Amino acid sequence: MAGVLMKNIKKSYGATEVIHGIDLEIKTGEFVVFVGPSGCGKSTLLRMIAGLETITSGDMYIGDERVNDIPPSQRGIAMVFQSYALYPHMTVFDNMAFGLKIAKRPKAEIEKRVREAAEILRLTPYLERLPKALSGGQRQRVAIGRAIVRDPKVFLFDEPLSNLDAALRVATRIEIAKLKESMPDTTMVYVTHDQVEAMTLADRIVVLSAGNIEQVGAPIELYERPANLFVAQFIGSPAMNVQRAKIEKAGEHTTIALGRHRADLPIPSPAGMAGQEIHVGVRPEDLTIASNGDGLIDGRVNIVESLGEVTNVYVDVENGPEPIVVKLPGVQRFSRGEPVSLVAQPAKMHLFNESGRSLLYL
Repeated sequence: MAGVLMKNIKKSYGATEVIHGIDLEIKTGEFVVFVGPSGCGKSTLLRMIAGLETITSGDMYIGDERVNDIPPSQRGIAMVFQSYALYPHMTVFDNMAFGLKIAKRPKAEIEKRVREAAEILRLTPYLERLPKALSGGQRQRVAIGRAIVRDPKVFLFDEPLSNLDAALRVATRIEIAKLKESMPDTTMVYVTHDQVEAMTLADRIVVLSAGNIEQVGAPIELYERPANLFVAQFIGSPAMNVQRAKIEKAGEHTTIALGRHRADLPIPSPAGMAGQEIHVGVRPEDLTIASNGDGLIDGRVNIVESLGEVTNVYVDVENGPEPIVVKLPGVQRFSRGEPVSLVAQPAKMHLFNESGRSLLYL
């Protein structure tokens, strides 16, 4: 198995540069997930690892080998796409074995590899079936099995669950997590727009925006310590609430003015920032609604989403560009237009400077 190293990787289409100097090391055995909005470059970056997109400049290494000019078939990678791309007239066994047969591997080796992969993916009972007799999740597992039997250096997944319904997506995500556990030395790079997939599968998440890396880190690190406003509002659902405020006192503890309210926060800020405008972020689950009206932010209820396990309350606030979302446990009942006062946990608040960078990273 091998890791992946990118040094100042750029990609241009004509005069338009879409990947702007990516530096990233993916260690052997890591499960790394690329996330970001549509058009951010995550699939392009994955396809450059695979060799399906040329590299405009920079260096790409798989293991110790520079692969910029090496064709996809010789890079030692296996890729799983959104579509299953199975041969409809072949059995599950023959679909999984096809690449090995083309490579003229010995029959006994093909049999061994296919049956080992089928066992890992719980496909053994289906080896003699045609794809049309399988569910969508089973078909995707066959596509993954076809990659496993090749024993690649690196696995690449390009939104493999996006064509599945919600229940199958959950089941197949669990299968991929089990696959990773059963192959701890295998390097996997996974592209998705689904935050749940990223948070539950990744050793590290790479957050991309407009062809740049915004932050790389473990899922909980990105959730609890976002480096900037983009990451703060991209990771987490519903997204982090953000309001404008002013720092009244900076230092080891920070005093902010938020509307007509003041708050002392156990959050450090550079001494020179006193008097500056900042952004204050707080996650929906770190807000509660005060019964006595003595909260940090006042507003009126707009929309209430009752989801059973949680209730999302959207609150319109004065001078707020968007409603603030409060995520409350269980079933909660509020009326549209009802005045409410929001209480935030001071230690769970995030401060960002005018350009959107977290004060923790200044």
